[in-house]
Amino acid sequence: MTTAPFAVLATTREVLDLPGIGPHLLAPWELRRLDAIRVPARREDVLAARLLLRLCAARLTGRPPAATGLAQRCPECGRDGHGRPYLSGHPGLGLSLSHADGLVAAAAGPGATGVDVEPSGRRPGPLPVLRRLLPEAELREAADHPDPGPALLRAWVRAEARFKAGPPEPEAVLHLTEWTDHRRAAVTALVSTGRPALLPPAALLGAPPTAVREAPPVTVTRTPPTAAREGPVSGRRG
Repeated sequence: MTTAPFAVLATTREVLDLPGIGPHLLAPWELRRLDAIRVPARREDVLAARLLLRLCAARLTGRPPAATGLAQRCPECGRDGHGRPYLSGHPGLGLSLSHADGLVAAAAGPGATGVDVEPSGRRPGPLPVLRRLLPEAELREAADHPDPGPALLRAWVRAEARFKAGPPEPEAVLHLTEWTDHRRAAVTALVSTGRPALLPPAALLGAPPTAVREAPPVTVTRTPPTAAREGPVSGRRG
């Protein structure tokens, strides 16, 4: 069992090709959600993201992937089966997942945790919508770039990660970690309660630590408690 925050970024195929990984690890309510997805590529993305999250939960708790107590609850409607993931019996631990067009990410750790991933070639918009959803300072900073598209995408991903982390505890100071994985053509942001470890998928299968560390370019900033948004940016929340 580990309680230090960590995140994993992968392609959908990397996760689905892991040995011993498959739908048999999911709970019945997760399988029902998969069955409702009619687009095969999106179904694979959701499957891979949920499997990656279960592997993260297993690493966090020391329990088998199929017996971690992973659940979801929507804070708006109060119903189970969707919304922010959590671990039954572990109220102090945080989980998050994301998927987008062949990319998946998952994160786990103590306290508030939120992760988001997007293809690096995607461009969010339109600008009037972004003005309602993103911090004005980040929009102004992006506008100063000769090509504002990549900067807007990073602002989008940061906002999603903050939203997924949820409202922080009073006086909490969160870390915002963001990086671009050029090999996977992915932009990722992570909100966590401490400086996280960034691990490849193989790390979740018990590979020794010296063999599993990746070193993507990382920028870490300290995020004040008021940084979380009040509304969603996109619909990919797992």
